[in-house]
Amino acid sequence: MNIDLERQAQDRTVAYWLLFCCGLVLIMVVLGGFTRLTGSGLSMVDWRPLMGVLPPMGDAEWQRVFEMYQQSPEFQQVNTGFDVDEFKSIFWLEYLHRVLGRLIGIVFFVPFVYFFARGYIQRNEWAKYLLMFVLGGMQGLLGWYMVKSGLVDVPRVSQYRLTAHLMAAFTIYAYMFWVAMSLLFPRPENAGKHPWYGKTLALATLVSVTIISGGFVAGLRAGKIYNTFPKMGDYWFPPGFMALEPFWRNFFDNMATVQFDHRWLAITTFVLIVVFWFRARKADMPARARPAVNALLHTAVLQFALGITTLLMAVPVVLGAAHQAVAMLLFTVALYLVHALRRI
Repeated sequence: MNIDLERQAQDRTVAYWLLFCCGLVLIMVVLGGFTRLTGSGLSMVDWRPLMGVLPPMGDAEWQRVFEMYQQSPEFQQVNTGFDVDEFKSIFWLEYLHRVLGRLIGIVFFVPFVYFFARGYIQRNEWAKYLLMFVLGGMQGLLGWYMVKSGLVDVPRVSQYRLTAHLMAAFTIYAYMFWVAMSLLFPRPENAGKHPWYGKTLALATLVSVTIISGGFVAGLRAGKIYNTFPKMGDYWFPPGFMALEPFWRNFFDNMATVQFDHRWLAITTFVLIVVFWFRARKADMPARARPAVNALLHTAVLQFALGITTLLMAVPVVLGAAHQAVAMLLFTVALYLVHALRRI
């Protein structure tokens, strides 16, 4: 086989593996949404990275784990009436979330060692893959750091730690996705950036900021208030909008302000994507960018409609998790478009 063709085949194999890992991270994020929305995230009050794969076996073990949970603020303040069977109903989601995290680590590390040994990953490239693995491990630590914040006094995780955990997941996902795209679409010689690259990067950044603001909404459960649209109740600016001191705390700790920020960031993002689509249709776009421009609009429409419906219905579990999943799809399309316009 021609050496160049063999190299391309190897790169495609590595790229497909990375995209598979991206799919697992997407499932992990959605499962994390279900875990949060069902109140399951604080059901496991200990963390055993290596030995915590097996669930409780037998009634005695379930009783031991349940007694540990009974010492937590969530049981003492929220779920005081729970018995062992009701505890199991919230335990399993968090357990699956943690096991999936370990599975992603295995699915990443074992093929990485194989591809490196076989020369699919070149020696000057191995560091970037090792960084992905290290970031994944740090994400596990960050997840436990987040959970610990809800095991002290108030049975709710810190919105700061939850948002950091979400941002880390998106960062790992974006890093793997970008490397995969670079393997599938290698940069041609003398390639440059498309004239629309800067606008697209700015739009992708706005999508990211909107998602980050959604993390604070989730952490504060701010979607449970002002379940009207476009106004917040009878107000454009809700009462107590800037009630906290110093003023910057309102953007992270004030439920009304956090919801206000997220809904107007979402509206702004949606309007700019529509404008971007109308103008981009007439621009000279690369062949692989044109479908992405349409996909950006379609995904934005779906996400905007889903966001409004989720708000009006006071964040039911399925819609809340779907809103989080489509946010990641919108982020993916925007990232793909940035990559497509960077390498022409």
